[in-house]
Amino acid sequence: MKRIFLFLVTNLAIVLVLSIVAHVTGLDTWLAQQGGSLGGLLVFAAFFGFAGSLISLAISKWMAVRAMGVRIIQQPASSDEQWLLATVRSLADKAGVGMPEVGIFDSPQPNAFATGARRDSALVAVSTGLLASMDRPEIEAVLGHELTHVANGDMVTLTLIQGVVNTFVIFLSRIVGNIVDRSTSRDGDDQGIAYFITVMISQLVLGILASIIVMWFSRQREFRADAGGARLAGRERMIAALERLKAAHDAPLPAQLNAFGIAGGEGIGLARLFMSHPPIEERIAALRST
Repeated sequence: MKRIFLFLVTNLAIVLVLSIVAHVTGLDTWLAQQGGSLGGLLVFAAFFGFAGSLISLAISKWMAVRAMGVRIIQQPASSDEQWLLATVRSLADKAGVGMPEVGIFDSPQPNAFATGARRDSALVAVSTGLLASMDRPEIEAVLGHELTHVANGDMVTLTLIQGVVNTFVIFLSRIVGNIVDRSTSRDGDDQGIAYFITVMISQLVLGILASIIVMWFSRQREFRADAGGARLAGRERMIAALERLKAAHDAPLPAQLNAFGIAGGEGIGLARLFMSHPPIEERIAALRST
């Protein structure tokens, strides 16, 4: 199940790079020389843990544009693009957020996503497949879903949650590294290769486990975004849009942006823990029960 999307991959990569830099520059050794207190280690972990998340958030829109080949609509080239801009502007006003950038990306599958570091400076993009396969009321519901993500500040919240789990991944991986290093080293306080290797392996393993927490939040925010889309565009339109996505066999975005889109795949067994989106049947049932 592909659930290692762009935010998590970039975030993990940044954390790993920062960790390597910390080791190469001697920051890890400096921390140990200061006494290696748990409090000091926690501050160290929080700094690097949140740094990765904040950098990922800051460049999220830039990455999305390049990863998906999004064409930002500067001047509408057709009546459909004029309608798209006008609809996003109307929904943004209803949602209480600034007008986002609006883009289109080439994909035969119906999908859309929203990203950006600030509520008033977001990006909403739709696929050519969505524009071709849905009618305008259904597209409006999809746009309402994405603008609800923006209004709820989901990217910022996801960043904070990721920063917290990163902190504990870095914190615990270094504790494990110290335990292994002290049990294998004969050189007293000096950190050896066992420490570095153990920290890297522990960080990767704990990072994968921590993603379960992030994915749980991602699934909950999809239910909230569906409810917001129903408020902005109408419940029946939101249900119709989800049913249209279901009919398109739930084809997801590429892995890099899967968690940012409206459509997601299916998970079986333990794979459900790593799903960024709930099954569409569950989302439709939740809307119908309200």
